[in-house]
Amino acid sequence: MHDPVTPHPGIPRLWPFKRGYYGWGIVATSVLVSFAQVPMYGPVLSVFVKPIGDDMGWSRGDISLAFTIGSLLGSFASSVVGHYIDRYGARLSVVIAGMVVTGALIGLAMMQEVWHFWILFGAGRTAALAGINMGTSVAVANWFIRKRGRAVSFLGIGLRTGQAMFPLFIAPIILWLSWRHAYAILAVVAFSLIVVPGWLFLRRRPEDLGMLPDGEPAPVAGEPVVSRPGGAVRDVSWTLHDATRTLSFWMIVSAVTIVVFAQTAVNLHAVASFQDRGIADAFAGVFVFIYAGTAALSAYGWGSLMDRFHVRWVSMFATSLTASAMLVLIFADNMAMALLFSVLFGLGIGGWTVGQVVLFANYFGRAHAGAIRGFGQLAAGPIGAAGPLLAGYLYDATGDYTVPFKIFFASLALVMVALLLARPLGDPPVHKDEPKIA
Repeated sequence: MHDPVTPHPGIPRLWPFKRGYYGWGIVATSVLVSFAQVPMYGPVLSVFVKPIGDDMGWSRGDISLAFTIGSLLGSFASSVVGHYIDRYGARLSVVIAGMVVTGALIGLAMMQEVWHFWILFGAGRTAALAGINMGTSVAVANWFIRKRGRAVSFLGIGLRTGQAMFPLFIAPIILWLSWRHAYAILAVVAFSLIVVPGWLFLRRRPEDLGMLPDGEPAPVAGEPVVSRPGGAVRDVSWTLHDATRTLSFWMIVSAVTIVVFAQTAVNLHAVASFQDRGIADAFAGVFVFIYAGTAALSAYGWGSLMDRFHVRWVSMFATSLTASAMLVLIFADNMAMALLFSVLFGLGIGGWTVGQVVLFANYFGRAHAGAIRGFGQLAAGPIGAAGPLLAGYLYDATGDYTVPFKIFFASLALVMVALLLARPLGDPPVHKDEPKIA
């Protein structure tokens, strides 16, 4: 038995807090990595939409296509990467993805043709979704059971804080220098905050270092190696095959798909819609800061609720807030309504940033978390990726965003139905040859 007072020999040498549970080191590293991947997400791209379109003469649909390409390829790649992460951990996937993102950002700073944008942004977003987002979420879920909601919430804080902060310093760079300079600077940030810490500090599971989830003490000889009971979830181990045979799996996939369909489109197009309605371009970064900042500030609260109450009820509450934001967005033509939208939308996406990770992990467990979530993203990818593209082309066809925003508002009713049908599961089927977590 390892003495908890003595620094554990398996903890990375450069990690300064060697006497504490290293799961929080995984969380801290994942937060930093999540923070730095945001140039491949809608809120940050939204700040580039109008400057790139004006400079290069590309339509909103052209720009949205790059986002959709990355989302589609990311969903396909996730189904492959998820199996790898279950077996070997997230370390290498995050590092390779970080290098791809860095290279894509360098290329974006020099692109000349619209197809350059489609390839470069598509590759960067694919890497962010399949390598970084998938890797960090599975890594954190593997290190916690009873405190999973709160641990995952820090991922949401990192991601949404990045989405809030990056536009604030990107917008002035675009105004004073150019959008090309902004992408070059983002490349340096991505390499420094994704590749380096990912390689130094990420590890697969606590069992690999002789620890237990949540920092539990080692059991007495002869007792099973499981986390102590408590909280709103048990440690279970569903295989991908068994999970896909349940109605709850497909309802969770449907709920996440529709939320992604609506949220990513609004992330990408909300700022441009405000600019079209006469709100000054100088406020572009402010709205992103407010809704992403609200999401970051609310994430821990959402995680705590998911540790205390069943994750599907909490996710339904987050959905109702998102729907309220969509309704406001349809009519938002002044600063006050734009600010109200930003707060409501931030609260809603804060809940779903945590919920889409915790739903899969709490229902189906840790052993095959990457494979199960990766397959879920493969099934959801084409529909989820269609949202931004649909909004862009409907804008080009009609001249405003009213029709797509109404579609997104109505679609959230289906999320509520899907979550109602995602009933809690019992124990998974027993397979004699099923490997144990070790």
